Amino acid sequence: MQQTEEKNTNGLHRSLDTETFLRVRKWYLTALAAIALTVIIAQVLIQQHLDSQLDDSRVINVAGRQRAYSQKLVKEALQLSTISATAPEKEKVLQELKTTLYVWKVSHEGLQNGNDSIGLPKEENASILALFQDVSPHHTAMVASANEILEAFGPTNDSQPTNIEPQLQRILSNEKQFLQKMDAIVNEYDAISKQQLQQLKLKEYILLGVSLLILLLEVLFIFRPLSIQIRETIANLLQGRIQSEEDNKKIKKIFKEKEDSLRELQELNFAIDNAALFASIRMDGTVVFISKKFLNLLGERKSIGNAHLSEILTQDEGQQQYLREILSSRSKNIRTEEIDITTKINDRIWLDMSIIPIYQSREKQSILILCSDITERKKHQDKIEQLTKQNYEDLMQQKQLQASQIVAGQEEERKRIAKDIHDGIGQMLTALKFNIESIDPKQQGKTEEKITYLKKLASELIKGVRTATFNLIPPELDDHGIFPALQKMTRELSKLTGKNILFENKVKDAIRFDSLAETNIYRVTQEAVNNAIKYADSNYILVTLNLTDDLLSVVIDDDGKGFDPTTLKGAPKNNSEGGMGVFFMKERIGYINGRLFFNSIPNEGTRVTINYRLNQEKEMVDGTE
Repeated sequence: MQQTEEKNTNGLHRSLDTETFLRVRKWYLTALAAIALTVIIAQVLIQQHLDSQLDDSRVINVAGRQRAYSQKLVKEALQLSTISATAPEKEKVLQELKTTLYVWKVSHEGLQNGNDSIGLPKEENASILALFQDVSPHHTAMVASANEILEAFGPTNDSQPTNIEPQLQRILSNEKQFLQKMDAIVNEYDAISKQQLQQLKLKEYILLGVSLLILLLEVLFIFRPLSIQIRETIANLLQGRIQSEEDNKKIKKIFKEKEDSLRELQELNFAIDNAALFASIRMDGTVVFISKKFLNLLGERKSIGNAHLSEILTQDEGQQQYLREILSSRSKNIRTEEIDITTKINDRIWLDMSIIPIYQSREKQSILILCSDITERKKHQDKIEQLTKQNYEDLMQQKQLQASQIVAGQEEERKRIAKDIHDGIGQMLTALKFNIESIDPKQQGKTEEKITYLKKLASELIKGVRTATFNLIPPELDDHGIFPALQKMTRELSKLTGKNILFENKVKDAIRFDSLAETNIYRVTQEAVNNAIKYADSNYILVTLNLTDDLLSVVIDDDGKGFDPTTLKGAPKNNSEGGMGVFFMKERIGYINGRLFFNSIPNEGTRVTINYRLNQEKEMVDGTE
């Protein structure tokens, strides 16, 4: 019975709350609609007044302009009376008078009857029309007089009209009356506009009063009852809060018991969501649960319970023993192992196994096993190791090949030096010996001839020795640097070969850098010049030095027969006659981290460019430190 009464009471409260809400909402919406309606009406009235004001402003503007045009008309008529018939400005003044008269007439008629082209509405006010009726005779008289003046100055009249004084007097006599009555019209327009504004203000005040009244009624009949009801509701909520706090204390105890269970479920959910290969085992290693994917990987068809995990993972006894030792560890931390197992179907698998101890609320411990199949990764690692070993062996073979090529180049260089000494200096020494031995003091004439030849042969011998020693190592390179060494090389080679070998140094400062870099740049430049002399059949060779932003450039240009640069992209060349081929030139520049470029056009010439960055020496030193 009591429960039935409570239900009826709750139903009554709900009904009263609903009824009150609907009633408050109805009155509230009605009040808002009334306020919105008053705002809309006010806006409509204001917009109408603004539109009317725009028309009134245009009308007053045109009406005021009529006064100015009447004065302009008088001014131009008086100006015509003073201009001779042959004056050049006569036509201009006549045209201005015609324009003024036309605008004045159209504006006067538009103010009364309306004119869309100049934006004038038709006048409906009786008082304004009466004033226009009063001013029209003066306007008509002035228009007629102006037309008579224009006819007098028409195209048929080439001489000064005999008399336009009567028309001028008529215009002047009517102008004063016209101006006074137009002032009255403008004042009337202004008065009417002010009257309309006062009416609009009155309507605005009325609408404002209605809006304030609606707000007052809204406060009395909506907000006040609503605030009383809210106060009662807050009191009920406070009472309910006290009751809720008491219930909370009872719920917290239940929530605390369930929180531990929820934590275990969250840990299990994390394992299930983030690992496809998982198993749950007891502390003795027996399986509680193992995932289906894990079983498929191991070659098992169905779930196996109470079996030791090591027996399920592998059939190899040694691997089983290792797994038992891992799983029997009592560590409280998570452990990770990479294990190699052999399944029942004789598949070798690598597993990344994480062993996670789980502590339950009843002080029992179990172990969660999370695994990842890393067999493919291990295979790739083996392949990478094999490739790394193969690359190392290939690199060593390449280094050995380069070393053998360098040794071969050095041997060829020694052969060239030996050949120069044997074919040049050796033969000249032999000839010198034979000529000295053949001298007979008794034959004075032949003796003098042989002495002259011996002197010439000695000079050639000295030149050959100087050339050989110069090709070996120039002293200027160690003493003064590459710039003076290259300058002397070009000068000496020019003397020895008789070719035009020029040197242009665009570097202002005498700088020194790494001796190894200086030597290699000198040797490559020397080889490029020798190749231009011996093989290009060139007559003109230019060696240019330039330094820009720490970049040293050595350019060797010649006008020889050139070659096809694509032939340089094949196997390394070893030109015994030239001392060393293009390959060894590149090797030398590669030793110092420089760049070597060949640009040649057959039958036009060749350009060899050597680039070397000076600041890399400092960078290497800084990196070492």
